[in-house]
Amino acid sequence: MGELLAVASALCFGTTHFLSGLVSRDRHGVTVAVCAQAGGTVVSLVPVLLTTHGANAPPSALGWGTLSGLGTGVGVACLYWSMNQGPMSVVVPVSDVTAVGLPVLAGITLLGDRPSPPALTGIALSLPALWLVSRGERGGPGERGELGGWGEPSELGQLGEPHGPHGPRGPRGPREPRGPREPREPHEPRPGHGRATDRSRAAVVLALVAGVGLALHFFALARIPASAGWWPVVVSRAVSVAVILALFPATGASLRLPRRAAAVAAVAGALGTLATILYLLATRQELLSVAVVLSALYPAVPVLLALTFLRERITRPQAVGLLGAGLAIGLIALN
Repeated sequence: MGELLAVASALCFGTTHFLSGLVSRDRHGVTVAVCAQAGGTVVSLVPVLLTTHGANAPPSALGWGTLSGLGTGVGVACLYWSMNQGPMSVVVPVSDVTAVGLPVLAGITLLGDRPSPPALTGIALSLPALWLVSRGERGGPGERGELGGWGEPSELGQLGEPHGPHGPRGPRGPREPRGPREPREPHEPRPGHGRATDRSRAAVVLALVAGVGLALHFFALARIPASAGWWPVVVSRAVSVAVILALFPATGASLRLPRRAAAVAAVAGALGTLATILYLLATRQELLSVAVVLSALYPAVPVLLALTFLRERITRPQAVGLLGAGLAIGLIALN
């Protein structure tokens, strides 16, 4: 049962990222993230009101919820911020593998998880599968969106008015060729150096920070006891909103979001809360190292949804990664 809950969590997480990615094609990803987290916070109150109204969670459980929210806020903000700084084909795999690898390591070394040999094989297989699925198309430092580095937005992606005729970054036409005798300006950076390289390095650092934050989120949620009810989830979502808002000045994002885009982001946040609850339930019935790997296979979901609804083409590495993810799920199910 724990494995099914974790896979269901992955489906919800993946759909959340698919919807957020559509909105993020026209708007800053951090703006979309804070709207989604706010919507998810409201939804997180539903199980509290329906099932545990009046229950008091112990301070330790609320502390784990706070730590989870801190990790979520830092992870989501830095992930979207890194997408604005460097190629998604690099930053997304780095954050995904970090977010999975650290909780698995903590579960085995700190919590005494002992998965079966087939499950260990599936866990080991999931990491390269995640890397391949998350890579998408290779692109430059200015590539947009979060659906794998795909091309121009389709009609489903037009969920808000862009900042200008060419989107938030302005025109991106081909660079004019340099004449054979045109001298290089003294201030012009050499190939492989300069602002673009610095932005790519900063993007990788942000992706690593995002992975650590998301790993903290996964680990902290697993430490919340079942007797604590759902208040720690509410605290986690609320703290994540506060953290992202605190990082807004550094990211350069705006709080403005069109109604339609805000509605889609709110739906994405609601699914994110459902994914969090399903993951929390999974950790109560399964080893952390198993539950986190199955839940973290969500990058495969946006790829499949885009293939189905946007008629996008997947790359050969992504296809191999999808096969690897499927095989990993089958092996882990034998645990």
